[in-house]
Amino acid sequence: MPTTRAAPEPGTRRRPPTGRSTTWRDRLHRFDVRYVPYLLIAPFFLLFFVFGLFPMIFNGVVALRHWRLDEPDRTGWAGVENFRRLFTDGDFGNALYNTFGIFLLSTVPQLLLALIIASMLNRRLRAQTWWRVSALLPYITPITASTLVFNVFFARDLGMANWALGLLGIGTENPIDWRADKLHSWIAIATMVNWKWIGYNALLYLAAMQSIPRDVYEASALDGAGPWRQLWRITVPMIRPVVIFTVVLSTIGGLQLFTEPMLFDLNAQAATGGAGGEWQTVAQLIYKVGWKDLNLGYAAAMSWALFLIILVVAALNTLLTNRISGGRK
Repeated sequence: MPTTRAAPEPGTRRRPPTGRSTTWRDRLHRFDVRYVPYLLIAPFFLLFFVFGLFPMIFNGVVALRHWRLDEPDRTGWAGVENFRRLFTDGDFGNALYNTFGIFLLSTVPQLLLALIIASMLNRRLRAQTWWRVSALLPYITPITASTLVFNVFFARDLGMANWALGLLGIGTENPIDWRADKLHSWIAIATMVNWKWIGYNALLYLAAMQSIPRDVYEASALDGAGPWRQLWRITVPMIRPVVIFTVVLSTIGGLQLFTEPMLFDLNAQAATGGAGGEWQTVAQLIYKVGWKDLNLGYAAAMSWALFLIILVVAALNTLLTNRISGGRK
């Protein structure tokens, strides 16, 4: 009786019969399976190495050296001298204080308002698409253009902010000078940041809310849960990955804040953040030390310090958000 050959198991590749030479189709198939995936992802790693990894490594080397553009003869290794200087530098302490102040005034209200707006957009509304698209308009507006508009909005004498507060009886005799002290300048810059990013985060939350079954809300409504309780007891725990993502993203952006405080200054080229550094951020100080004072070694040390601070704060925010949203289940 003729013998029958067993069929190959699923998932196994068929090998050419023994004694038969490998054809060009077999070689092409082998090349496609083994090497083409690496060729497709190679451009990303190449660009990351050229524009990401190499600048970070080179910046770390610069941070350990004496590197001044105005004193080219002063070179050599500085060790941790640039980093040690950070602990006694009043300008760096002031910039770090301003950065965290603006960060808290912008990030916390930004994410809370984004959650509330997303919850409202998740309901059945008239002209629902129009409302959702309009929430993204501030994000697509060029940041330079919006910041210049806010400069006029927060002007001391003819600004609309003081005009609106005057209607409420605030600052009618002495208009608020939004560039005169830390608190008012922080509020002005935080308003710019919130205006741009609230809608973007709201749409991220809305996209996550779309995946929550309606039956969950209907069952909770039958149990007497109102919209506010549904938001914090049902919605937030079920979209926790997106909440953590926005917290990390807002932390990175908030601690690297540069454009808004830079353009808020009437003398933007000085990068001082006001006459007394009222709103100078760490990113501004790095720019000033590196390209105004021409001390690239110290500026590189500041950038690495900021990088480590962002890692620590982002990790703490992630842990805290994870526990809060998980505890509301």
